[in-house]
This record gives sequence, C-alpha cells and structure tokens, in this order.
Amino acid sequence: MSWIDWFKSSKPRAAFLEGYVAANTEKIPGIRPIDQLTFVILDTETTGFDPNSDHVLSFGGIKIKKNILQIADSVEWYPKTDRQPNATATVHGILQQRNQLELKEFAVKLVEFLGNGILVGHHVGFDLSMLAQILKPFGLSNFLNPVIDTVQFAIRLDYGPLADLSQIAKEPYSLDQLCTRFGIQLDDRHTAAGDAFLTAQLFLKMLKEAEKKGIRTYSDLFR
Repeated sequence: MSWIDWFKSSKPRAAFLEGYVAANTEKIPGIRPIDQLTFVILDTETTGFDPNSDHVLSFGGIKIKKNILQIADSVEWYPKTDRQPNATATVHGILQQRNQLELKEFAVKLVEFLGNGILVGHHVGFDLSMLAQILKPFGLSNFLNPVIDTVQFAIRLDYGPLADLSQIAKEPYSLDQLCTRFGIQLDDRHTAAGDAFLTAQLFLKMLKEAEKKGIRTYSDLFR
C-alpha cells in the first residue's frame, strides 16, 4: 500500500480530486530555496471544536509566493451547513451567512486553491481536521500537502529543532502574542480571512528570522 492509498477514505475518490492527488505525488526537492516555494496560509471559523460533530462555517486563505503576499489570491468562502454555532459564535460572530457554497462546490474550490502548496496555519492541525470532514464523502480523508504549524515553527526558532514542546509554555505563542511580538497590528481578528492574513504576515516575519538561523531551503524548513 502506498502512502497515497493511506490517505484515501473508504469512499470512492471523486473525479475532481484526481488533479489534486497527482499534484501532490511529486515531492518538492529538498534544495529548493524558500523564496521559490508556494505557501498557502489558511484559517477556519467553526461551529465548535469537535471535528466529529462540528462543521466549518468559513474558510479563509491567502498565498505567499517569492516571499510576497499574493493579495489577489486571497479567498473567503462559506460552506453550507445546517449545524448551529455554539459558544464559538461569541468569538467569531458568525450566526448566518449568505452566499454559502454547496459542499461539493466548496470542496472543488478548496483543493484547487490548495494545490500542492505548503499549508501553513496557527494550530493548523485543527483547521485541517475540520476541512477533512468535508472532503471525506468525496474520497479523501486527509490532506497530502506538507504542513507547517506557526506555533511549532515559532517555538523552533526560539528553542531549536529539538525543543521538547511538552516542556514549553504555550501562552507566549498565541496568535495575538506572536503578532504583538513581531509588531503586527491585530486587525480583523477572529474572521477566517482576517486570521489567515495575520498568520501570513507573521509567517513572513518568522521566515526572515529563520534565514538568520540558516533555514533557507525546503529541507531546512522540515528538519
């Protein structure tokens, strides 16, 4: 069984996923410089925090190419759901949204947007687990892209790649705290598009710090 097969769900794979799977079959050369990589920074707002019972209310994403934010490539989409927001609504304020996308339309647009970019987010594992629930009925259980969590990346820059995450206080690594530390103004917080934009600005700042520490290629990023 190949690693691609491991990511399949028990459902037959929908035809629209074939291009996404094929694009992610080819590995990125380890020597490729960071400024030649494509990063897709993403965030979601959800009805709650349980991927098994909650649902994505909104998805925001923006790309970085050649170490430049691609504002024209930024998106914010609202997948259709009949599930009601719980206490999280007091945080993001999404109660009812117009222009909701049918789930297949959202899934098609999502994998096209992600392509074979490197996925980046703050606590991104949660966002990806929520988004994967939407893709499961179409035959894909998990994303195939390389992934960088900005929380872990920030800790690595502070403590090195061998840092024991269980021994490090997480409070200084919240999105608010890190943006403040790097001099990023906290605008449009707690919307998917707004948080993705903040995370993208933060990631660019962290890449500059990483370069000073000798992190300059794809393989350096994932070492």
